[in-house]
Amino acid sequence: MHKIRLSGLIEESIVDGPGLRFVIFSQGCPHRCKGCHNPQTFDPEAGYDQNIFDIIEKIKKNPLLSGVTFSGGEPFLQAEAFSEIAKRSHEMGLSVMSYTGYLFEDLKKGFDANPHWKKLLKNVDILVDGPFEIEKKNLLLKFRGSENQRIIDVKKSLETESPIFIDQPQPFV
Repeated sequence: MHKIRLSGLIEESIVDGPGLRFVIFSQGCPHRCKGCHNPQTFDPEAGYDQNIFDIIEKIKKNPLLSGVTFSGGEPFLQAEAFSEIAKRSHEMGLSVMSYTGYLFEDLKKGFDANPHWKKLLKNVDILVDGPFEIEKKNLLLKFRGSENQRIIDVKKSLETESPIFIDQPQPFV
């Protein structure tokens, strides 16, 4: 798969993850969260097609980048294309962060039905999971829109089989 459906690109951002990041906004989202910051990304037929290798070339041109962020829409709807971009980004020494309206646990449960989810998740370093909940909106949160969303260290979480959180308190068990 060499094409990806996008809502847009931001070539330099300091608000979509740690450091200077290249942000890719996917088109299409089944979650349709009330109060979503990017409602223009809901319709999977809107936006435009882009060759993933053109995106990778744009990423390569900026030596100041520290990472790439996948936002939405829902990146996991196009997991095959995003996993290729993530893999190539890692080859350039960049970190990969992804937003998703799914929970980490649900993505893992879906590996058999959606093998590209597994491939994408294994190529993501930081995951912000969970739907945006307007009732839990908090403008003071780092890299998140609502208090239910979690920042997850994906590598450690896949090793331990449960979410390991970054920069937020661990839940009580």
